Amino acid sequence: MDVLSRPAEEFENDESIEKMWAIKAFEHAEIYFNILCSADPKYLKLTPIDDTIYKVFREEFPNLDVRHIKESELKSSAGKAKWRPYCERFKNLVEDYSFGTLLRADASDDYKEDNVILITRIQFYAIEIARNREGVNDILRKKFEPKPELDESKEKR
Repeated sequence: MDVLSRPAEEFENDESIEKMWAIKAFEHAEIYFNILCSADPKYLKLTPIDDTIYKVFREEFPNLDVRHIKESELKSSAGKAKWRPYCERFKNLVEDYSFGTLLRADASDDYKEDNVILITRIQFYAIEIARNREGVNDILRKKFEPKPELDESKEKR
């Protein structure tokens, strides 16, 4: 998938490239959600600079409710104007900072069609680090707890 790391201006609207981006974003979301459901989120480290990402995020977005993200807060003209400088601060600090990444709009729910927003990787990190540190993602381990598997040998008795 080296092609995905190439500059966007090298490509036309190629459907196969768009599909590869979508697959990579979905795989990332699936892995991250599985980790959230199996580990205590407050101990997760998403990047080497989580502390900085979180500190700057809460300085610039002190009242953003990370429990329920509204797409308009991120993608309206005013939202873009506020987020752009934040994101650019991390351009040389976070690998793939502008990579398209899926975010759950409602933090208490799974990745599903009506609960997904496509955002940049640094926005994902900022919001998810806040969710983890502020206890918002804690509910997921209880709500999406893996079901115990049936032991077939006991079932046949």
